[in-house]
Amino acid sequence: MPGKCDICGKTPQFGHNVSHSKRRTNRRWQPNTQKRTLWIEGKRVRVNICNRCLRTLYKTR
Repeated sequence: MPGKCDICGKTPQFGHNVSHSKRRTNRRWQPNTQKRTLWIEGKRVRVNICNRCLRTLYKTR
């Protein structure tokens, strides 16, 4: 589910697809967000978290 990361605040970014004829059409890049249940301050909290934050979280354990 695309959206905003609850940890770092990453949101979709906008730009253009550029064809061979240099014609520009709008597009957006979605962050890779996942719904996960995490322990935050001793409570289970369901969050939308991007893949980069999830990897960093597991790395610091």
